Amino acid sequence: MLKLLKHLFTGADNQTWDIGRILWAKMCLVYCSVSVWHTYHSGAFDPQAWAIGAGTILAAGGGSLALKAKTEPQNVSVQSNN
Repeated sequence: MLKLLKHLFTGADNQTWDIGRILWAKMCLVYCSVSVWHTYHSGAFDPQAWAIGAGTILAAGGGSLALKAKTEPQNVSVQSNN
């Protein structure tokens, strides 16, 4: 499980933590949590408005990754001290 999380939240080299990916995931979790909270308290849910908001968050995160793709750290071989 930890290996999967590290793979999801690191750059192309799978070593450097990527704040953009972490914030993107955090925004998705917060959006879903606030949506559930609002639906529970108000009893109203508009699936079209929710989908537009979710699509905007996903597109913005994908766009941010595309913008910084050229600055991603490249695969670096890690040398052991043995």
